[in-house]
This record gives sequence, structure tokens and C-alpha cells, in this order.
Amino acid sequence: MLAEPVEATDLNIYGDGKLSWSLVAEALAAGLPLSETPVFLGTVGPDGRPHSAGIGAVESEGRMYFTSGPGTRKSQRLEANPACTLSARLPGVDLVLEGDAARTTDHAEIARVAALYAAGGWPAEADGDAITAPYSAQSAGPGPWHLYRFTVRAAVGVALAEPFGATRWRFA
Repeated sequence: MLAEPVEATDLNIYGDGKLSWSLVAEALAAGLPLSETPVFLGTVGPDGRPHSAGIGAVESEGRMYFTSGPGTRKSQRLEANPACTLSARLPGVDLVLEGDAARTTDHAEIARVAALYAAGGWPAEADGDAITAPYSAQSAGPGPWHLYRFTVRAAVGVALAEPFGATRWRFA
């Protein structure tokens, strides 16, 4: 589970209360492992132009992870500027996480995350300082793929159902 936020700001203009982080954390835990949950990585190029790409993300030990081919636009942009967003439509809530992503080459971390991907149905395996699998998304290019660790700095959630609400959280 992601860390608890240190601050919450109510963004709701309709009088509903703050959206509870526990509700969002439950939605993240329920929705993230599902292949049908859309997750998008947002990056910015050196010219300031945005780029968004669908990714497969997992959570482990309070961090989010995703893979990217070394020659992809998202990998090149993250190398130049690690600031990025992860956006997801989860059960009952839209969530945008703001933070930084950095490639990890820690073999134990890669093995732990590859096992999570495999448990979720993508037959990923650790292969030295990268992840391999018989297939991935067409846009990922051929493996091996780099593993990125995302550190959340802030988040915005908008509830799609009762109890409604919109909140911005800040993390340490």
C-alpha cells in the first residue's frame, strides 16, 4: 500500500467532504492488479510538450512500478526529467499521482516486482538488471525492459460514486 499522505486539501465544490485516502488506497489495491484498469504515464519532453502512454503498473512495498523499453520515448524523457504522473481510473475514483520515476537496477527489487507481474498474468521474469517476458505491449518494443520505481509526491482523487468528493494529498 502506498504511504499515508501528510496533508489533505478538500477540492470539492459541491459541499461533499474530503475524500478519504483509505477509500482511494482500497480502490488502488482492488483496481491496479486488474488488466482492464487503465493506467497512463505522463512525461514532458525537453521542449515542454507532454506525452502520455498506457502502462502496466504494480505496487510493492509502498511504491509503484512500471516497465519501459530502453529506446522508447517515455524512457528517454524520464532519463532527462524524472518528474511524471501516473493516472488511473479505479473502482469508484479517478486518481492522478504526481512524482518522480527512476530506473532501478537492484536485482532483488526487480525479482520481487517481476513476480508480482507474473502473479497478475504477465509472465515476467527478472533478467539481470531488467525484466523479460515472451511478450509485452506493442509500444514497449522488444525486451528486455527497464523497471522504473515511481515515488509519489502528491495525488488528486475525484470520487465517481458515493461518498463523492475531490481531494489533493501531499506525501512526505
